[in-house]
Amino acid sequence: MVTTARLRHLGPNWYAAVMGTAIVGSAGAALPSHVRHLCAALWALSLLLLLALLAARALHWAHHRDQARQHLLDPATAPFHGCTAMALLAVGGGALSAGRYWIGTRAAVALDTVLFSAGTALGLAAAVAVPYLMVTRHRPTLADATPVWLLPLVAPMVSAALGPALVPHLPPGQSRGTLLLGCLALFGLSLLATLLMLPLLLARLLLHGPLPLALTPALFLVLGPLGQSTTATGAIADLAPGVVPAPYDRGLAVFAVLYGVPVMGFALLWLAFAAAQLVRARRRGMRFSPTWWGLTFPVGTCVTGAASLARHTGLAVYAGLAAGLYALLLLAWAAAATGTVRGLLSGVLLPAPPPARGALPAARVRTRSGAVR
Repeated sequence: MVTTARLRHLGPNWYAAVMGTAIVGSAGAALPSHVRHLCAALWALSLLLLLALLAARALHWAHHRDQARQHLLDPATAPFHGCTAMALLAVGGGALSAGRYWIGTRAAVALDTVLFSAGTALGLAAAVAVPYLMVTRHRPTLADATPVWLLPLVAPMVSAALGPALVPHLPPGQSRGTLLLGCLALFGLSLLATLLMLPLLLARLLLHGPLPLALTPALFLVLGPLGQSTTATGAIADLAPGVVPAPYDRGLAVFAVLYGVPVMGFALLWLAFAAAQLVRARRRGMRFSPTWWGLTFPVGTCVTGAASLARHTGLAVYAGLAAGLYALLLLAWAAAATGTVRGLLSGVLLPAPPPARGALPAARVRTRSGAVR
């Protein structure tokens, strides 16, 4: 009972740790000179974290169903349900990019197929359900807007970026074409929804000032749809020849560059803006919180996006950018992981349950013999 009671406040935001760990392995595998076994080890760690968290969340729903329902009705927590889908997708995609060096290609394909299917279904459900709840139940104001609102909308973009890797493992013909163009549809779905949301977030910052200190790392979440969409266009273009009829296959390759270059430019602009806000918050006393995991996965998508542009343009500057961003990703992951471990060990992140109602506090009593009990 004590164990399950400590899980009462375990929310869907914890899946961000799985996403952040998985992207370190898969983004490293996207670099030209990656260390295979290190990337595979990080992917294996993300798989273990995912399994542990899925079990913990199942216990949460079984023993604290009222709190789990409250998470859906809480406007600050509901968007994090998009993290569940993205964690499944990130670990599944990492199985093919990094984990296959340890578990083999056949097992990696099977695992990715299961996690991709589940993650895509959950991502589409979150992309519909969370905005629906925001309109009908949450009714937030502009002052409540945060980059966290992007999380359920970005999940389909993660599917769009990771789905093409499964195309070569499908039978030639309709199956391959359906999956590849389905990923392109997911790309458009997520992109248009993100473009509708970003002006609200910028308006909130301009009209109401900086985010609260603890939420400042969430600014990096804006990088997620930018880097992931660049990765998606490149991945779709890579698999288009032989799957999509000419001249559309060549058109997708052109689109990957014409779209990715300006979007990556804006991503670097936002990275500088978010970093400046982070430095400001740190100087004003910002301490560690689980929002620090927002520094990992979005930066990792920019690594894979820059690596994609390096492949399609042949420019060394993008390869250098990918390596530099990966170094930043490693620093962010180390900071988030260290803070999380410390918080769990100290009980700050998952506090112990309060004493039972009516229980008397422990007392120190001195006996006749002088012993203290």
